Amino acid sequence: MAGTPSTLRAMNDRAALDLLLEHGPLSRTRIGKLTGLSKPTASQLLARLEAAGLVLATGTTEGRPGPNAQLYEVNPAAGHAAGLDVTPERILAAVADITGRTVGSYELPTPGRRPAQPVVQQVTDALDGAVKAAGLARADVHRLVIGTPGAFDPNTGRLRYASHLPGWHTPTLLDELAAALPMPVEYENDVNLVAVAEQRLGAARGHEDFVLLWNEGGLGAALVLGGRLHRGWTGGAGEVGFLPVPGAPLVRQVTKANSGGYQELAGSQALPKLARELGVDDIPGGPYAEVAAALVQRAAESEDPRHRRLLETYATHLATGLASLVSVLDPELVVLSGASLASGGEVLRSLVQSELEELAAARPKLVLGDVPEHPVLRGALESALAATRDEVFDTSR
Repeated sequence: MAGTPSTLRAMNDRAALDLLLEHGPLSRTRIGKLTGLSKPTASQLLARLEAAGLVLATGTTEGRPGPNAQLYEVNPAAGHAAGLDVTPERILAAVADITGRTVGSYELPTPGRRPAQPVVQQVTDALDGAVKAAGLARADVHRLVIGTPGAFDPNTGRLRYASHLPGWHTPTLLDELAAALPMPVEYENDVNLVAVAEQRLGAARGHEDFVLLWNEGGLGAALVLGGRLHRGWTGGAGEVGFLPVPGAPLVRQVTKANSGGYQELAGSQALPKLARELGVDDIPGGPYAEVAAALVQRAAESEDPRHRRLLETYATHLATGLASLVSVLDPELVVLSGASLASGGEVLRSLVQSELEELAAARPKLVLGDVPEHPVLRGALESALAATRDEVFDTSR
């Protein structure tokens, strides 16, 4: 069935806006060529989008034969979205304009096993800090995405798989946050958000089926199948830290212990113990995620046989759990992300790749994550921006 004129106009409008987001400022002629529209139709489209406040005229082409052409870009102020990255130690908040540029950020420390403030207050304070830094008001934010460890069970609304996150487990929390915030709010697992960032901006661009393995504060995975995140019935898909694996004790009641086989074998907290067993001395102090990253980086850069054994053993432990994942899912790609993996660089990646090829029949390509700064927060912003653009760019209304 042929679309109505208004539907076709809206489709052309969205195509042009997406091109401007992808390429930056474009001329009317260039937009016409990329969309297949005639010059008069492209001119009408741009006039319509400019009148709606969605595009701005900005500069002209220079250095080409013929008269300079007017350039157009997406109006950054057409909409804003926010993201939060929640850990037991802090909440990191940011606001981005519709083009994806971060315009304000704020970090709220949340140390201690008992939160000094109720979670709702923590969330609103962190958001307000980022909104203020952006020179905006809460009402200017179209959508908020909050990333946390674990996942909110869609059947009960309660946070699961994250007993180490104090204050976030009350049964009425989501209702309280909805009442306190004026914009739509979505909740997503932190590792899933890293996968979103990698798929849209990083190493997984153009890939429809991939696994992202994250090792930092905890060991987890994100599963993208057919281009979409697979979350599971309770939101727990990818909680591979609980996965029973050879070489680690069989842990029962894993959710109560907040530990499991793969976590005990290859998680960040396992690195200091493994280093001591292999004779590596001068183990630094500090949070175990930072200690693990420092050990892995030093091992990757050192020629000391003890450090080499540490890196090789760590690679074997990582590949042991990955072998189960790739045998079931047969992904095109595996992305290694998080400080305890990224710090090993290409040396660790190559070792894990070689080990995985020995342990699994499926042989996906392994790559390092390519979103270097705050990937959970970046994924939250990208997720919020996608929904915001769908709303703001809909010219059929």
